[in-house]
Amino acid sequence: MEMVRTLSSQHAVVIFSKTTCCMCHTIKSLFNELGVSPVVHELDTDPKGTEIELVLLTLLGRRPTVPAVFIGRELIGGANEVMTLHLNGTLKPLLKRAGAMWL
Repeated sequence: MEMVRTLSSQHAVVIFSKTTCCMCHTIKSLFNELGVSPVVHELDTDPKGTEIELVLLTLLGRRPTVPAVFIGRELIGGANEVMTLHLNGTLKPLLKRAGAMWL
């Protein structure tokens, strides 16, 4: 829990991901296209990835646990939640308030 808390509090945008997850790739690409440089933590390359994934399962309350996106210290959710924010026009203002985006 501590690593998740620390990472999410030290960076404007944090994505917990897996290198083989297509939805993770989509969300990372979306942020990059918006000019945001998220901190990406790949769970399948971390020796403690399984432990972190259990923490994310507790926080999210569902599977799949990745992507798990934090913006401005707040857990936004997964791909569905991020895409919903993007499509309804509230993702960019949220990123601006978090200091992840300036224009």
